[in-house]
Amino acid sequence: MFKNPLIQFAGIPVSSSDIKSCFPDLASPDKKIQTLEKQGELIRLKRNLYIVSKELTGKDTDTRLCANHIYGPSYVSIQWALRYYGMIPEQVFRMTCVTTKHSRSFKTPIGEFSYMQVPDNYFPIGVETVEENGVSFLMASREKALCDTIQHDRFVPQRSLTALSTYLEEDMRLDMDILKELDTKIIMECAKAGRKSQILTNLVKLIER
Repeated sequence: MFKNPLIQFAGIPVSSSDIKSCFPDLASPDKKIQTLEKQGELIRLKRNLYIVSKELTGKDTDTRLCANHIYGPSYVSIQWALRYYGMIPEQVFRMTCVTTKHSRSFKTPIGEFSYMQVPDNYFPIGVETVEENGVSFLMASREKALCDTIQHDRFVPQRSLTALSTYLEEDMRLDMDILKELDTKIIMECAKAGRKSQILTNLVKLIER
C-alpha cells in the first residue's frame, strides 16, 4: 500500500527543500509542491515554509511552533502568552512574538503572527522551552511576557506606582493575584537589559510592597 511521504512531517513546519527530498525522481519538484498546495495537502505559511494538512496526517500543527519557524529567532509572548497563563481575561486572536530582527507581521492560512524587535541582550531573559504534544517551542515566562507587553506599549505610566497599578489592573485587566506570584529577579534582569527600566523597576516595587 502506498504511503504518502509527507506524513513523516505531521505536526511540524517543513521547508520546501525537505519536501523536494521526498520526490527525488521528479524532473520538476517545484511544480509538485505547487500541485500539492492546490490539492490542499500542503499549506504555505510563507515562501519555502509549509505545514502538511491535518486531513492528510490526522495531526494538528501547533501554532506556537509555527511562530518560532515563520520568523526567527523568536519566542511567543506579549498578550498571547499572558492569555495562555491566565493573566488576562480577553481572547487573543493574533499570536504575538518577540524577535531580535526587525518588527514584522505575517498573515497565514492558520492565523496572524506579529513580531516585536528587542535588543539582543534582552531577548533570552526569561525565555523557556515548552514541550507539549510531542513538540517543543520557545515561549516567554509569565514575567517575561509581562515585561514584553510593557516594552511594547507606549502608554505605560512612567513614575507613579499608583498609576502603574491602575494601568495593570484597569487597562491591561491583569490578574493582580498572579502579579504577586511573579519572580522579580527576571523582571530586574529585563530592567537592566531593555528599555523602560524605570517602569520595570517600579513594577518590582509594586510586587514587593
